[in-house]
Amino acid sequence: MQGASSGIGYGLKYQARCISDVKADTDHTSFLTGTLSLKEENEVHLIRLSSGGNELICEGLFSHPNEIWDLASCPFDQRIFSTVYSTGEAYGAAIWQIPELYGELNSPQLERITSLDAHVGKIKGVLWWPSGRNDKLISIDEETLFLWSLDCSKKVAQVQSQESAGMLHNLSGGAWDPHDMNAVAAISESTTQFWDLRTMKKTNSIERAHIRNIDYNPKKKHILVTAEDESGIHIWDLRKPKVPIQELPGHAHWTWAVKCNPEQDRLILSAGTDSTVNLWLASSSTSDEFTTESLLDSPTRRIDPLLSSYSDYEDSVYGIAWSSREPWIFASLSYDGRVVVETVKALLSKK
Repeated sequence: MQGASSGIGYGLKYQARCISDVKADTDHTSFLTGTLSLKEENEVHLIRLSSGGNELICEGLFSHPNEIWDLASCPFDQRIFSTVYSTGEAYGAAIWQIPELYGELNSPQLERITSLDAHVGKIKGVLWWPSGRNDKLISIDEETLFLWSLDCSKKVAQVQSQESAGMLHNLSGGAWDPHDMNAVAAISESTTQFWDLRTMKKTNSIERAHIRNIDYNPKKKHILVTAEDESGIHIWDLRKPKVPIQELPGHAHWTWAVKCNPEQDRLILSAGTDSTVNLWLASSSTSDEFTTESLLDSPTRRIDPLLSSYSDYEDSVYGIAWSSREPWIFASLSYDGRVVVETVKALLSKK
């Protein structure tokens, strides 16, 4: 179905592709986003949904030295986040801290806690342990997976272990399993590889081409969602990884990003290069539990999994983020720097 958008907008000055929920901010629904400008001074914006829920407020605006290709908020400290950036010649990654009294300063400067500078290859992303306080970080470049120990108070990050994905694989990102601190998935052009961080060895893989993005279902063990260029969205049960347990059509062009809802185990958000964000309801057959709801899903009646489609964008949408504080709210970011925050509460009440 086509969703009539009632979204709240916010504009960045430059192009952008990264947005992150500030999970550690339990008092407000807030997001961090960063720009991707080759020639201008890049910016990190801390934006917050007003208490009335009807406008987006810029809480903080900070200059960032280079164009931002990946941004992730620390799950246990709302002032700390990571970026992957390009200097034009090379890629780097750093951990940053927002100054404590940033609201009272004229031009608040980000404090660089430390750099993740062990990489030789092109860095693709930084993964924080999904929830709670943990000193471990993962960074992924095209060839290698690094496990770091981060000490913010001493402003140091040390490599605990590292492992190459192998010559045949060109890594492009990954996800940390929220149900297992020792399990991480890394995506390459042709496979999704599963790693045990204790041994830094591969434990399994899904042979699948052109995967752009992956996300673990935070409410259900063993369930993983992948976004694929032309073939849409696939839901996998990692106990039987040969074939997906459900396929969703995805987008008219490339499906670029997927995000599972923090609370509703069947709700999936996706974004694509067709300038659209789609909201999906996965089938209840992907649930282990036998619920009364599944009895209502008649096998003869095909239920359209597309709950809503949001198309008030003029450019490709690369960034999406659910709010963990208000899990019926999500933010999306199109390449032209437009942030839109939507609520799906009305749609959920109909289900």
